[in-house]
Amino acid sequence: MRSIQILAPVLLLTGCSSGGEAGPERIVEPRAFEGPAPRGPALLRQAMDAGHRAARAAAGLAPLGWDPALARDAARHADTLAKTGRFEHSAQPRGVPEQGENLWTGTRGAYRYDEMVGHWVAERRDYVPGVLPAVSRTGKFGDVGHYTQIMWRTTQRFGCAEASNARDDYVVCRYVPAGNVAGQRAY
Repeated sequence: MRSIQILAPVLLLTGCSSGGEAGPERIVEPRAFEGPAPRGPALLRQAMDAGHRAARAAAGLAPLGWDPALARDAARHADTLAKTGRFEHSAQPRGVPEQGENLWTGTRGAYRYDEMVGHWVAERRDYVPGVLPAVSRTGKFGDVGHYTQIMWRTTQRFGCAEASNARDDYVVCRYVPAGNVAGQRAY
């Protein structure tokens, strides 16, 4: 058994619901590598772009363009999450046009960026084509909401940012036009 450092690697994802619910349970996962994960804005952009591009290509969707303004908006919220230690979506509305948002958090330095976006894309396993919100095999939209935002057919641009505190990393991605519109299909 691998020795546990100060904090066990923990992952939290929040569904794309409107809030009011208690925060997600912390889940302990095995480490996929030794040492801290490589960090930096260029590596984040590269991994997020590759993960989003691959997921959309698999469904025959056009790639999303990287938007520095959305990345700056994402950075402001990521900084807020890291400072407060709260894990919650930003207040609505988010910009004009309205921005969609995906959030990720886990133990500081325990996850690579490709693993972070991989957690969102892995929600595909529970996705069933249909009209939102009835698109989850589990019956819970939050189990697929990150995936459907990535795959939203009318979304064209995105930007992501990371901030950390002593305990956790926080990643926020913003999307325009926003996805996850009730009564519509993702793709």
